[in-house]
Amino acid sequence: MLRIGLTGGIGAGKSTVSATFADCGGVVVDGDVIAREVVEPGTEGLARLVDVFGDDILLPGGALNRPALAAKAFADSDNRATLNGIVHPLVARRRAEIISAVSEDEVVVEDIPLLVESGMAPLFPLVAVVHTDAEERLKRLVEHRAMSESDARARIAAQATDEERRAVADVWLDNSGSRGELVERARELWYQRILPFAHNLREGRTVPAAPTLVPADATWPAQARRIIERLKTASGHHALRVDHIGSSAVPGMDAKDVIDVQITVASLAVADQISDALEHAGYPRIDRITADEAKPDARSTVAEFDHTNDPALWHKRIHASADPGRPTHVHVRVDGWPNQQFALLFTDWLADHQSVQEDYLAAKRAAQASSNYAEAKEPWFFDAYRRAWDWADATSWRP
Repeated sequence: MLRIGLTGGIGAGKSTVSATFADCGGVVVDGDVIAREVVEPGTEGLARLVDVFGDDILLPGGALNRPALAAKAFADSDNRATLNGIVHPLVARRRAEIISAVSEDEVVVEDIPLLVESGMAPLFPLVAVVHTDAEERLKRLVEHRAMSESDARARIAAQATDEERRAVADVWLDNSGSRGELVERARELWYQRILPFAHNLREGRTVPAAPTLVPADATWPAQARRIIERLKTASGHHALRVDHIGSSAVPGMDAKDVIDVQITVASLAVADQISDALEHAGYPRIDRITADEAKPDARSTVAEFDHTNDPALWHKRIHASADPGRPTHVHVRVDGWPNQQFALLFTDWLADHQSVQEDYLAAKRAAQASSNYAEAKEPWFFDAYRRAWDWADATSWRP
């Protein structure tokens, strides 16, 4: 099952996108609807709110008076935290119940207003954020939802900033135009990225990375941070560290448009244990690749693996993204083994040497003409391996 996280500031137009995804066939789990459900008359949620905020938050018939609750809850950060501490766990429990009843073949869109604030973004293989400038959102809230300006400003101020939302957004849906334009953007996203992503996951397919070099992208580090947080969440305590590696991790260096990430684990058995979790996060395993090309005179900062020319120490597991919008390679390697060490060393060595970057780019351009891009680069790597470790020794490098 592919689960999509959808969020946006109050008044941004998230409901329009959510409705569009539902029209396209998505199963929408609406956080606002659930939040209302868990505080209906007779529920545990409403009883706890009354205990904390008083019975003056109730209407004469016993239902929740939302404006009255908002006036108290958004008065200060402590009250807001108290409200969230009551409602969020109840919403999470109900959301889990709904999703457990959905077929594995469906695409689930979780419409969560406070996805960023609750730290839930890394739980989703894809996060879409609907964006509208704050002043335009304020205007919509006052004119279309009959909020007072002060209440609307308090609601907006209590939510995540645009910068915080952008940091978790795999997709940024701009809603500065008409509703029709937003609908078309959402439909395009659904049919060109989300559905292919879901199909790839069902089939266990990964997205190949074209060997074409592209100019350095200033957003690669931010994209890598999102992926790393997702992989850390999926791997849990099994991941000793997760690093952005390879050319796209070197500032200003042209590279293939692929994010390479390394998960360091204690053993290959652990790598196999987290395989399913990585696939559920959007990264199926590539079974045909089980090792890196071994280098002579293998090096490691771990004494027991240093100068140990055992080909088994170059074994690994590799996963790749099923998301057609973000090719990603996830290398799972064992702590201290020569291949794990060299991945970290190589990235640092490249970053420290402009001349090496140029040399490596020339080797990659030549390899593009080959039928096997990875194999064609290997002769260059044999010499680079020795040079990188010479630099490591000279600088007392440690991973």
